[in-house]
Amino acid sequence: MKVTVDEDRCCGAGQCVMLAPDVFDQREDDGIVVLLEAEPDAGQHPAVREAADVCPAGAITVHEDS
Repeated sequence: MKVTVDEDRCCGAGQCVMLAPDVFDQREDDGIVVLLEAEPDAGQHPAVREAADVCPAGAITVHEDS
């Protein structure tokens, strides 16, 4: 799995950080998403998928391994 984020689309809701804090963080000044781990461990995949699903701005994209 590879994860990408679109900072321009992010609205700073922070749900991704609550679901997968080892993968996502937020900038202090404006709350925009910061990607900490572009290729998370397998144990984090379910939380990352959920974070992408619930992102209100659709700023998180999950690329599954083929």
